[in-house]
Amino acid sequence: MSLENVREAVAGRFPELVDELMELVRIPSVSAPSFAQSHLDDSAERVAALLRGAGLDDARVVRTAASRPAVIGHRQVDTDAPTVLLYAHHDVQPPGDDAHWEGQPFEPTRIGDRLFGRGAADDKAGIVAHVGALRALGDDLPVNVTVFVEGEEEIGSPAIAEFLDEFSAELGADVIVIADSANWAVGVPALTTSLRGLVSLDVNVRVLKHAVHSGMYGGPVLDALVVLSRLIATLHDDDGSIAVAGLTSAGDPAVDMDEASLRADAGIVDSLRLAGKGPVTARLWTRPAISVIGIDAPSVAQSSNTLVPSATARISVRIAPGQDPDSAEAALRAHLAAQVPFGAELTVARSENSGRPFQVSVDAPGMAQARAAFAAAWGREPVDVGIGGSIPLVADFHELFPEATILVTGVEDPDSRAHGANESVHLGELERVVVAEALLLSELGATWTER
Repeated sequence: MSLENVREAVAGRFPELVDELMELVRIPSVSAPSFAQSHLDDSAERVAALLRGAGLDDARVVRTAASRPAVIGHRQVDTDAPTVLLYAHHDVQPPGDDAHWEGQPFEPTRIGDRLFGRGAADDKAGIVAHVGALRALGDDLPVNVTVFVEGEEEIGSPAIAEFLDEFSAELGADVIVIADSANWAVGVPALTTSLRGLVSLDVNVRVLKHAVHSGMYGGPVLDALVVLSRLIATLHDDDGSIAVAGLTSAGDPAVDMDEASLRADAGIVDSLRLAGKGPVTARLWTRPAISVIGIDAPSVAQSSNTLVPSATARISVRIAPGQDPDSAEAALRAHLAAQVPFGAELTVARSENSGRPFQVSVDAPGMAQARAAFAAAWGREPVDVGIGGSIPLVADFHELFPEATILVTGVEDPDSRAHGANESVHLGELERVVVAEALLLSELGATWTER
């Protein structure tokens, strides 16, 4: 199909796509185990229905004994045509404190060009992008398509190895399109060529067998929160650079962003100095990063004048392309064991979240078609970017299907605030993503040759 025909087909169906995205956002499909898992079943069933309506008559909910519900569907058009696997995920992050949202996290709200709600960008918009592209092409679809919508990406895809082992025969493809990344800016498309990996550890320190009066025993005994804080502080040097030996870095990216753009995109307070050294994009994409994403300890409201006997922090490590999670975990464990203050008892456990990093060649088969499709949809050439976040499934796909080209695309932009309060998708960008994916499928059908 021509660019004009694709644009017209997408524009005519786009209001319906927005309505369907809003329906998906209303389902609180949080995969974290502390949330009601029944919503994941509701979400998966709705996704399967959308795919059936887009021409994948066999779309169905599938799962293994250990996995959350996923959706798989197929459309076969020609045995000689290439097969393209379209991936997204229907699970979402916890909403956090409702008070931090302008509206309600699971009640989508449209303000100007943006649709707000948990999952509006990450990654229910990715699902809608696949549905929209398939509808736009209709009977003109020139490639065989498999759609795989995962249900546990936000907790690190813990059962993905078992899942891929059971369903690998249904997922083989020549090209895999992962719609779970971000563009450079509103109006500027991007192709993601690298992803950091992820290791998450729960670090507990214990200083007392039970709580005691802070006035009676404070002084010679430091409470667990102070000890834990001192241990966490050893993870970075004074300038904010990583201080854990054994965590590696990859090469600096070819593009950089100015500090002002980073500050605006992230909402950094004026007084905060940036951590680390070197190009901003290197610190974001190709070097490790360590964050404390949660602490179990008494709340201020429930505090009393006692020494806290035990405290736990979840430490999240984004690992650079080229390092495997096991070596990164070993490095962090060794550092913690060597640095624990005052001989406190230390216990370290790996949490559910982990994933390997990924890097793709900018000249891989299919990349030229992707660049052409993106350039046509946006009217400007895409930027090759890295992403500091992780998509654990990508490395698993690469290992299982080494001959397949993996294209990482997405609907987010720097103001999407994925994982945070007031997550949103720019609807103009979403429409361009749908156009680009339809063009990509057309290009692959017209130009793909057997390797």
